[in-house]
Amino acid sequence: MRQSSVHTLCDMPNAKPKILIYSHDSFGLGHLRRCRAIAHSLVGDNPDVSVMILSGSPIIGSFEFRSRVDFVRVPGVTKLRDGAYTSLSLPLDIEHTMAIRTSIIDRVAEVFEPDIFIVDKEPLGLRGEVRETLERLRNDGVHLVLGLRDVMDDPEVLREEWERKRAPAALEDIYDDIWVFGLKQIFDPLEGVGIASSVYDKTLFTGYLRSQPPNDAHTPDALPFGEDPFLLVTPGGGGDGVELVDWVIRAYEARTRPLFPALIILGPFMEASHQIAFMERAEQVRDLEVKRFTANMEPLLQAATGVVGMGGYNTFCEILSFNKPALLVPRVVPRQEQMIRALKAEEAGLLSVLPIDLYPDTGRMIDALARVSRQNPPSAKGIPGLLDGLDRINERAADILQARSAAYAPQSAAAS
Repeated sequence: MRQSSVHTLCDMPNAKPKILIYSHDSFGLGHLRRCRAIAHSLVGDNPDVSVMILSGSPIIGSFEFRSRVDFVRVPGVTKLRDGAYTSLSLPLDIEHTMAIRTSIIDRVAEVFEPDIFIVDKEPLGLRGEVRETLERLRNDGVHLVLGLRDVMDDPEVLREEWERKRAPAALEDIYDDIWVFGLKQIFDPLEGVGIASSVYDKTLFTGYLRSQPPNDAHTPDALPFGEDPFLLVTPGGGGDGVELVDWVIRAYEARTRPLFPALIILGPFMEASHQIAFMERAEQVRDLEVKRFTANMEPLLQAATGVVGMGGYNTFCEILSFNKPALLVPRVVPRQEQMIRALKAEEAGLLSVLPIDLYPDTGRMIDALARVSRQNPPSAKGIPGLLDGLDRINERAADILQARSAAYAPQSAAAS
């Protein structure tokens, strides 16, 4: 593994470094929020660095970005339950949509001229849309980084998928760095997927990405339960969280023991019919409040007594960051990612899990909700480096940019 020396980006000379981040997905919030957190951390570490995010998210404009972070939105696509993609909004077939996306991505990369190009999750982009961009940037000497979350999928399933997409060769031949946003002792997403051992030489396990409230964030004045303790229920983007929300509401409708009040944030991708039905049901239940969406979740997490979620990467990072007792109800379709993460986290003593295949057993959910507040917070396990992700990313980025500056300095001196 590459070792990073302790530098900050402020150690750079008077260059104006630029970093481009590509996030393929249009469904859910995980990829967008992860890339945004990394971008904000990078610019916060250096007053000169600029970051551009390429994203297909239809709600990227709903989020605030720090100075020197901006985004370009490519036409959206959405993933079907069978794993296939289709155009999100435009009346175009997927091939036409992909051609537009590929053209935009490559042109932005050409004009922006990044020093570092970070690709989120998909080694060659969605349906290979960044392959040509990667090859051109590599020829131009740009440092190429693949960022992977802690868990991708069941290793055998991922191995077949990556072989079909020719991803192992990309990890070995194209990328300079592989950053895994987790800890190897909890889960290694590269194990058992058929990559060359040499790939580990350029792999950095960063630790998880710490979530923090924005500097100007405050607890909303309209918390529905005043200063009383409450559980925050979050299905992430909400597109696949109907069963979780229904299960929680069923538990409050039929409660057989005292439960803390619950605030449920449905998420922007939940179908409107489900949102309306859940809000109508909640109006009839004591100690239950349902809201559609907030882009400023951190103050709610900070105020909550415990968290109930599905097991996505960002929800897990938020549970760790705000040190909250938590219950996860992970999905198992279309990937095993959330279930693997949840079970590994439970095994490490960080939270508890209620398998979705027990839905809609109301008694099980009532018992699980009652136990959440009695659990130890994640910090009780004292796992070293658990939340060092952003610091390690900043350090490694500083090393890369300093090396590039040193490489170009003699040429600049000779030219002058």
